[in-house]
Amino acid sequence: MTQLRQDPGTREWVIIAAERAKRPKDFTKAPRAAEDLPPTHDPKCPFCPGNEGMTPPEVLAYADGPRQPNGPDWKLRVIPNKFAAVSFGGSQERYLDGMFRSMDGLGSHEVVVETPRHDLSIGTMPVERVQQVLAAYRDRLSALNSDERVSLVTIFRNHGVGAGTSLVHPHSQIVATPVVPLHVRHRLDAWRDYYDDNGSCSLCDMLAAELEAETRVVMQTDHFAVICPFASRSPMETLIIPKAHRATLGTDGEGELADLARVLSTLMGAFHEAMSDPDYNYVVRTAPSEELTADYIHWSVKVVPRLSTPAGFEIGSGMYINATPPEDAAAFLREAIEAKAPTA
Repeated sequence: MTQLRQDPGTREWVIIAAERAKRPKDFTKAPRAAEDLPPTHDPKCPFCPGNEGMTPPEVLAYADGPRQPNGPDWKLRVIPNKFAAVSFGGSQERYLDGMFRSMDGLGSHEVVVETPRHDLSIGTMPVERVQQVLAAYRDRLSALNSDERVSLVTIFRNHGVGAGTSLVHPHSQIVATPVVPLHVRHRLDAWRDYYDDNGSCSLCDMLAAELEAETRVVMQTDHFAVICPFASRSPMETLIIPKAHRATLGTDGEGELADLARVLSTLMGAFHEAMSDPDYNYVVRTAPSEELTADYIHWSVKVVPRLSTPAGFEIGSGMYINATPPEDAAAFLREAIEAKAPTA
């Protein structure tokens, strides 16, 4: 029988449709043929080494030694998006025309070029490179949050055409906006209400309950736990949660960042190997710039493989139907991680 489940933090309902259940293996694609795999270097790719002149000037770069700015020999680059959704330079003024409110497209839209290699991804690159990507997130998050024009920084990665990417070269994006969208405000308001009612963080409480239940836990380390949430909205949805309560990624130390890199690398590697590199989005959920120390906000990374498409019911009701119980998803990922783990 199907089951309605409510997210304890946001109070949103989902339908877990066990009767039309799809096993995680049902989503696995056939592996791509060798001739369809991307090359290690594409001379026409603007993100590949040697093509730095095809992009706007970098705002951050990591390298193993001295180098010319905007030249080669980099390990990671952060650049403004050439086709930015928002950009600084406009006015913060809001305009009202009758009932219609607007403002200039103020903000920042950056691209994190994660590696010189054209053919890698978070799940296949060395873990030390994943840590550099996370360090870039942290560094740019701190810099953008210090800008008085910024209200929210959104960090995300689109992987695959089904997830909205248009360039193969491994990259993620960082968008800073002067407003906090209603979608985010709804979640924050629900978390604040929970804190007011219970005197504790909803994500801290949920994590404790999930670790006790164990059935939806994928893996855990000293600093992080990976779960398939009780009220997952889509198949194989996964959440990486820091065990220590913090409102933003920007305050994590190098030890925690290294641990997060191992967790993210392991999880995305499991998706890559066990599900033949599915399209996915992940989002770093972090506090608005004015609430970086809020007791009710707990940052996390949400991973959503693009295995289903919202249809009329989801659009009309806002309630999602998930045909893969999160307990099954967690068991599948645990097995995939254990199968890849080195043996003594």
